[in-house]
Amino acid sequence: MTEHIMPIRYVSIEEERERNPELKMSDLQMLQDWMDKQPHLPNVPLFYLVMFLHSNYYRIEPTKTTIENFFTIRTRMPEIFFNRDPVAWKELRKAFTILAVLPLQQRTKEGYLVTIHKFLDTNPSRYNNVEALKYIFMTCEVQNITEGTSSGQIIVFDGTGFSLGHVGRMNLMLLKKILYFIQEAAPVRLKAIHVLNAVPAAETLLNMVKPLVKTDLLNIIHFHTDIKSAEEFFPIEALPNEMGGKAGPIKDLVDDHIKLLEEFRPWFQQDERISQVNESLRVGKFKAADDLFGVDGSFKKLELD
Repeated sequence: MTEHIMPIRYVSIEEERERNPELKMSDLQMLQDWMDKQPHLPNVPLFYLVMFLHSNYYRIEPTKTTIENFFTIRTRMPEIFFNRDPVAWKELRKAFTILAVLPLQQRTKEGYLVTIHKFLDTNPSRYNNVEALKYIFMTCEVQNITEGTSSGQIIVFDGTGFSLGHVGRMNLMLLKKILYFIQEAAPVRLKAIHVLNAVPAAETLLNMVKPLVKTDLLNIIHFHTDIKSAEEFFPIEALPNEMGGKAGPIKDLVDDHIKLLEEFRPWFQQDERISQVNESLRVGKFKAADDLFGVDGSFKKLELD
């Protein structure tokens, strides 16, 4: 049995049971017993299973599929889910200066968590899509741990400064895997994606990935030409000052968030060691293997002027 390093702050199982009457210890035990019989799956902290159950509305069989997808895809995407040291990994430290990825301190009226993404440096030559995605998923993971389950998650992208130069630095095969992960493995109830200050490059990117996106996900993507049209969906006042909110200067908010990620350094380092799938012990075959991890085919890095 692996001894887990518990995060510096997290929502306990007892708290989760109080906020979610549907959460049953018997279901958690059932999932734990099932995982114990899957030799390729890792031994992970119990609150992982809480998040998986909640994101699947407490349905056992879909939860098992999510667990399988989550750990397998993460293991097979080391470029995103490894080297997640927020202190020592230089490329990640650089990403912290290029992009702001911030959980808002205020939820929506429905109780949804909100995470925003905004360029701090709009120079495409400095943008690293891999490290940006890593930063985003690290932030979401810490948000899940510190906030626990929620009735939903909203993602807000500020399109200011986003250009075809950024699109050209993206790898479509990587985006394909990430989109599959978001749709089939991420333990959150994604309710909406809002793109503020929408620019043509954002629509270009969306048109490129449309074949990889389920209709359900496409239907929750909303473009806004200004902040006013978004205020009915999430609390504008909770945004950084530079985005029309009252939460404070974005630099201060980013600095505070990076400090939190740094505090989670032992967690990220342990997670890299304990949450891998051991394919040599797998019985059967991962059903999405050929589609996601076979020959890359036409999914090559884009070359756009």
